[in-house]
Amino acid sequence: MIRLLHRAVDLGVTFFDTAGIYGPHANEELVGEALAPYADQVVIATKFAHIDPVQRKPRGRMLRPEDIAAAVDGFLQRLGLDVIHLYYQHRVNPDVPIEDIAGAVNDLITAGKVKHFGMSEAAEETAAAPTSYGR
Repeated sequence: MIRLLHRAVDLGVTFFDTAGIYGPHANEELVGEALAPYADQVVIATKFAHIDPVQRKPRGRMLRPEDIAAAVDGFLQRLGLDVIHLYYQHRVNPDVPIEDIAGAVNDLITAGKVKHFGMSEAAEETAAAPTSYGR
């Protein structure tokens, strides 16, 4: 897989997407190792939704705003990066207002650990919700 990712970069691929749930965590470790020589040439995105830090299982409770900073630190370590280019919410937590999640990620953007925030599989109503963090 590392040779495959190297070949992808050689052919012009510059955007790579992973998630903590893939593996779990094994994919991030692989992507981080494979793309380390190309860190200044590629954009790496990762997603968050669930947490089970002890057993590293893809299922568990949904991340809450207070969990996101620790999750980012784990992602950065596994990817071998100083900053996540695109960090996005893989699944919307129906129990937490999106503004609270966006606020927690905005704190990480301010801290320089995340460049951009996005959402995956969000309903139109969620994505269009007005927030103080802009759209």
